[in-house]
Amino acid sequence: MKRFLKTDGWNIIEEEFHIKNQRASESIFSIGNGRIGQRGNFEETYTGDTLQGSYIAGIYFQDRTRVGWWKNGYPRYFSRMPNAPYWSGINLRLIDEELNLEVWDINEFERKLLMKEGLSERTFTVTSPKGYTLKIHVERFYSMALLNLCLIKYSVTSVNYEGKVSLLPYINGYVIHESSNFNEKMWNIILAETTHDYALLWTQTKGEDSQACCATTYQLFKNNKEITNRPIRIEKEKLVGFSVGSDVKPGETLSLIKYTSIVSSLYCDRKKLVEESINEAQKAKEIGWATLLDEQKKEWSKIWDIIDVKIEGDDEVQQAIRFNLFQIHQNYKGDNPSLNIGSKGFTGEKYGGNTQWNTELCCIPYYLLAGFENLAINLLLYRYNHLPKAIENAEKLGFTNGAALYPMVTMDGVECHNEWEITFEEIHRNGIIAYTIDLYTNYTGKTDYVAKYGLEVLIGISRFWSQRVSFSTPKQKYVILGVTGPNEYENNVDNNWYTNYSCIQNLKSTLYYLELVKTKYPDDYQRVLDKTGFQLEETERWQDIIENMYFPEDKERGILVQQDGYMDKELKLVSDINPSERPISQHWSWDRILRSCFIKQSDVLLGIYLYRNYFDKEAIKKNFLFYEPRTLHESSLSYFVHSILAARIGDVDNAYDLFLKATRLDLDDYNNDLKEGLHITSMPGSWLALVEGFAGMKLNRGKASFEPLIPPKWKSYQFKVKFNGYFLVIKVSHKEMNVNNLADTDVCIHVYGKNYSIKPKSELIIAINC
Repeated sequence: MKRFLKTDGWNIIEEEFHIKNQRASESIFSIGNGRIGQRGNFEETYTGDTLQGSYIAGIYFQDRTRVGWWKNGYPRYFSRMPNAPYWSGINLRLIDEELNLEVWDINEFERKLLMKEGLSERTFTVTSPKGYTLKIHVERFYSMALLNLCLIKYSVTSVNYEGKVSLLPYINGYVIHESSNFNEKMWNIILAETTHDYALLWTQTKGEDSQACCATTYQLFKNNKEITNRPIRIEKEKLVGFSVGSDVKPGETLSLIKYTSIVSSLYCDRKKLVEESINEAQKAKEIGWATLLDEQKKEWSKIWDIIDVKIEGDDEVQQAIRFNLFQIHQNYKGDNPSLNIGSKGFTGEKYGGNTQWNTELCCIPYYLLAGFENLAINLLLYRYNHLPKAIENAEKLGFTNGAALYPMVTMDGVECHNEWEITFEEIHRNGIIAYTIDLYTNYTGKTDYVAKYGLEVLIGISRFWSQRVSFSTPKQKYVILGVTGPNEYENNVDNNWYTNYSCIQNLKSTLYYLELVKTKYPDDYQRVLDKTGFQLEETERWQDIIENMYFPEDKERGILVQQDGYMDKELKLVSDINPSERPISQHWSWDRILRSCFIKQSDVLLGIYLYRNYFDKEAIKKNFLFYEPRTLHESSLSYFVHSILAARIGDVDNAYDLFLKATRLDLDDYNNDLKEGLHITSMPGSWLALVEGFAGMKLNRGKASFEPLIPPKWKSYQFKVKFNGYFLVIKVSHKEMNVNNLADTDVCIHVYGKNYSIKPKSELIIAINC
């Protein structure tokens, strides 16, 4: 754990410049609006260690695959969201010195992420090598109201300097993508142009020909009075901008507001990109900073009105859960079903900006329960639209008859991961995609999606499982061989319990929805049959697999066994590992990891969490007590699952400890990887841990139940939740549970197994004993 940030309920605050943590801070102070975003880089020159990153949703580059040993079925390209032209640069120059925060003395330094407003601030005082001292204040935001706009207000106050101060706002196309395989250029420059009114850079990605145009204009003020003198134009092959400035005396302030519009071909006809970006930047200038910032605050106020969680008595958790919610909403807008959420969002380059199964595990359940059904639908449609590619992916591995294997890592539906133990063997990702189709109908009570789209996906996934299983003659059971489960510290194992269990649950869902659609939507049923070539005989094998699947278990201990052979390992505990060797992925050899019993992330316990309606508290407890002490949580997908299960068995202290780590995973850099970016797609897990864990919320076919707990140090916690189209505000203290029904109709819930009916627009108070 590395704690270097001040605890504050609404803000992320760094009170001094931590040069060794610069990359980590760049991740923390990332900012965006779901369409565009960037890491928390400095505007001015900084020659120290930095990952300068700006990104545009839906723009990607196919990087040639680099592997040491090629295997049939490997993808030939790894999709990457390329580092886009750097729009936010503003160099500061005195007569013969340029500000460089690695070289100049930093006397005072503070930066803030104002989450309530969606605004980044930085204030610092510096002294140049020649002894000139300046105080600088910077504000930056990506507009949530006008999604192509990003703005900076850069103010310089002289402390003891008298002379010319020049500010150089620019757009830089000389960008580097650190994690590319062959150091290929990812952008071509179509046009670089600077006039007295604007500067623009029109670019396209090599190969895929996605295009983006970045246009910028500015206002300059001295002591709050606008200066309108003509700028010096900067126009190079890949760099455009202006040089503007004024003479200042001690105590005087020079301020520059930079208005930038970034328009991509995903949202605009490429013939109009240049015109659109110029017009938007100039229109923003006409509207002005103050009005645009006010609109920004209003947009975030609307979001916070839905998502805010209030935890009384624990500022560390309060800050962290708001940070997680802020980041997920500024990294995904959800207005386009061709887009998904990269694991790092706009905060780093690891995983290439690609989608993984984190979206289905954490994001879709959050969006459904938090009241963003439209976002969840678009994420489900993303997978539906990629069904033909999933079928192609399966065909490359030898599957037939419309069997579908969704990719582990993708941008456009094509698998682009090239580690064999993941690409070929981590097939459980199919399971969570089928799971979320059922989850949608369960949480919303709506079945139209499965009729129009979801049933086709379920059939493709079920066909995959039907072909992937083997029948073991010695066991007289179906088995699944040669897989990697969610615990990636085990490869090429047989009968991973989670994978086998996901298989039969998917098959059950498909059989259920085939019958439902046949009865309720006969036209859609016939359309799906015709489109997929589905034969009723297929269900006979599916049912046989359901009834005869093999599951490893230890009856003496009363636990489900992670996979065949796991109990043959030396069953040590995580507490036996020297803390200096954690995380083990950064210290141990892969051979040593594979031979150990240590679990990277939830595996058996993940299955119990997802299918929790099938397990009683005693079964949860036995498996939790066995697996939790052996789980390293060296994945962002783990802590929240274990926290929920600990709460389910009444272990509130353990649940709180795991919850704290789930919420502050990035803020405290638990796994020593913050410099690579934030864990965006697992951040909703902390919200789920509160709602499904401490509040004990479960939904089963439209029926909501609660079994609330509260950690001893908390006074209360409050959140808003939606199911069956109704919003409830839930508040839990040590003595009572308050349920405020915001709907215009009666809402029924169950608390500790007892039925309650809440009248419209009214509050129910239930005495509890936490």
